[in-house]
Amino acid sequence: MELKHFASRDGRLSSFLREEMAMSAGLMNRLKWQDKILVNGQPQHTDFAVSPGDVITVLLDEPEPDYPAEDGQLTILYEDEHILAVDKPAGMLIHPSHSRLTGTLANLVWGYYQKTNQKSAFHPLTRLDRDTFGVVLLAKNSYMHARLSDAHIQKTYEALVYGQVTQDRVIDAPIARRPLPSLLRYIAPEGKPSITQLQVLEANSQYSRVALTPVTGRTHQLRLHCSHIGHPILGDPQYGNPQSQALSQQWGLSHQLLCARSLEFDHPITGEHLLLHSQIPIRNEEAK
Repeated sequence: MELKHFASRDGRLSSFLREEMAMSAGLMNRLKWQDKILVNGQPQHTDFAVSPGDVITVLLDEPEPDYPAEDGQLTILYEDEHILAVDKPAGMLIHPSHSRLTGTLANLVWGYYQKTNQKSAFHPLTRLDRDTFGVVLLAKNSYMHARLSDAHIQKTYEALVYGQVTQDRVIDAPIARRPLPSLLRYIAPEGKPSITQLQVLEANSQYSRVALTPVTGRTHQLRLHCSHIGHPILGDPQYGNPQSQALSQQWGLSHQLLCARSLEFDHPITGEHLLLHSQIPIRNEEAK
């Protein structure tokens, strides 16, 4: 991918990269030593004097990953030359690890890039637990990842929780990490500030369907906060209570019923306002 800017003033190349093109200092320094910053088609260092009418080009091709590409079903919700949004199913990891190099979302996306001849990379802007499903937003290069990391992305989740939630509320409960090697968290006064907005969408005596908007972004925040108010997410094996686990077993749930339902943000390059929705239903066939 190429990023172009037509200069309309005098100035150092670095000032155009920082200001008009909103490039981070780290990315600028990395690209300049790779001769990927050009002025009028020629590689230049960042102290080069740019004049009005000059064309600044940044080459953003990414190196190939060290994990294999895989062919498989990939549900694309939105794509342009800068970003890709997909629907991740429950049970799928986002990224390979030392113990598992295959079967992840990154493997499928890399396979898709190969099939479509795209020199793009896997830069997730939103990270979901293995068993959380829904919208995952990916930047295709490190420049776009930095731009989107600074953007305001409104995230809305949907969940089925145990019991009848009677009213909308704001859950303000600090979250701390349990001692290693545990990966779990817990509610504790000494924890990091954690806030979730909850809206009731549907409720009966057995379960409720709620919308969850995280104001902060702590690990396991939504699962912990729902459990904290006495309404654990159904299918959650770590933070459920005996009642929610009994109903989950009755429904035959294999994963927590938590969906990253929508992402809303302004595109950093085009300025377009995007609202991306997951198409995965919150209830599976076993739960009907």
